[in-house]
Amino acid sequence: MPEFANPFSCLAADRKVTHEELVRAIRYMIAAEYEAVQLYVQLAESTDNKLAQAVLRDIADEEIVHAGEFMRLLKELAPEEAELYAKGEEEVEEIIEELC
Repeated sequence: MPEFANPFSCLAADRKVTHEELVRAIRYMIAAEYEAVQLYVQLAESTDNKLAQAVLRDIADEEIVHAGEFMRLLKELAPEEAELYAKGEEEVEEIIEELC
């Protein structure tokens, strides 16, 4: 799991998470999925075992799917954040157009 935060550190067992805590936890889970991808790909690239490579890359792909699921959930839970992502995508599109 990523080391930069722990969204569960201040949660009490006797209550539900707040909306803000849920959003932070989803961001954390997205980061955790990408960290797992990195670990699996690095290990696949560090071995000559074809079976291990295939399994590790398959699992890495599954983690990317999970990240996509969390990102879609985050867009629903924090639409203002989705607008910022869209702005970033537009900026990259402009750069692509300039280069092509």
